[in-house]
Amino acid sequence: MGKVGRALLIAGGTICVGLGILGVFLPILPTTPFLLLAAACYARSSRRFYRWLTTNRWFGAYIRHYRDGLGISLRHKVITLALLWGTIGYAVGFVLSSWWLRGLLLAIACGVTWHLLAIKTYRVAE
Repeated sequence: MGKVGRALLIAGGTICVGLGILGVFLPILPTTPFLLLAAACYARSSRRFYRWLTTNRWFGAYIRHYRDGLGISLRHKVITLALLWGTIGYAVGFVLSSWWLRGLLLAIACGVTWHLLAIKTYRVAE
């Protein structure tokens, strides 16, 4: 791979990390797909960035477990769903007046909930 291609993959991975971090705070923006895309970009372009991402103390284990097919821990699922429904519930109940925006947000929340519940639950070996 050339220098330009490598630089573009690193830049794309970095943008995806940024969007993934924003997704932690914005329930409409998905975190997992962006972090997985960042991991794929870094894996093809930079061992250093890939190692940093997969050993990161906040989401490194999360990415490794997801990529290895182990799933997401029950704790992460519960926290994610509570934040998702809390923020969307607040927006639907107190912020938005448009019925179609309320419906859209509720549909997104249902889709994210379905996706999270469909992912295998990671259990720590005793």
